Amino acid sequence: MSMSSKLRQTTIGRSIWRTPDAVTERDRAAKHWASFLLHIYPVKVRRDELSFRYSWFLGVISLVLFASLFVSGVYLMFFYVPSPATAYGDIENLQTEVAFGQFIRNVHRWSAHLMVLAVAAHMSRVFYRGAYKPPREFNWVIGVILLVMTLLMSFTGYLLPWDQLAYWAITVGSSMAAFVPWAGDQAQQTLLAGDSVGSATLVRFYVLHVFVLPGTMVMLVMFHLWRWRKDSMLSHPEGGDHE
Repeated sequence: MSMSSKLRQTTIGRSIWRTPDAVTERDRAAKHWASFLLHIYPVKVRRDELSFRYSWFLGVISLVLFASLFVSGVYLMFFYVPSPATAYGDIENLQTEVAFGQFIRNVHRWSAHLMVLAVAAHMSRVFYRGAYKPPREFNWVIGVILLVMTLLMSFTGYLLPWDQLAYWAITVGSSMAAFVPWAGDQAQQTLLAGDSVGSATLVRFYVLHVFVLPGTMVMLVMFHLWRWRKDSMLSHPEGGDHE
């Protein structure tokens, strides 16, 4: 008997590892159900759904880019204050004085651009395969919401450098929002936190960019993944090739 098996059979070991060794399929299923992270997923999935040919891993690529945005964004937050008096200077200081500042900012910027492309390509691939059809209609709607939020993440980050390009980009974008039927004026007021781009606009965009949108996206992505796995099991007949 190995040392790890002996440890698992002790009182302390049994209190930590609550499931038996994965010897049989039932044991593997029990370990799956007992896992905090895995129990929401089905025990088995079709083998072809884990292949590159099935999805081109566009969803995984989108998640990796989102993680890159999160990590690089946290680093940038240490050196940035959302104030019109200091925002541009903070960006200049980040690029010239902070260790790896220029590199991390470029990683953040390119991850944002590539994530928009990856999410759009993922949605196109899902549409091409007809994976929005029953019973996956609701998960398709969640995917569309995530695409819109990805675009909003990119849009809200545009103002943060507080330079001329950012100022006029937000001015034009918010003016376009004013043409939304029935709610255009309210949408523009909500974005700008007033009648024009100012300090309140910068704070609002900063809070949306670093807290509201990312937090909401994390919850929606978790639900999206759960529904994808569950719906995949419902959409195939019994006895298919599983992993």
